[in-house]
Amino acid sequence: MSAVTVSSKYQIVIPRDVRESLSIKPGSKLAVLHYEGMIRLVPLRPMREMRGFLKGIDTTIEREPDREL
Repeated sequence: MSAVTVSSKYQIVIPRDVRESLSIKPGSKLAVLHYEGMIRLVPLRPMREMRGFLKGIDTTIEREPDREL
């Protein structure tokens, strides 16, 4: 876990190892979420980049009898 300091302008620096592991570059967009007393930074990815990210996922699920086709 890395610690950061908030500047007088309320800015933080994302540590290098985190930036590199998430491929965050200058100009990248991040969603800022406030949840249960925590701040979460979530990288926003273009839809084109998301294509195929679920490839190979198991889509077989048990359905309730009234939901069967």
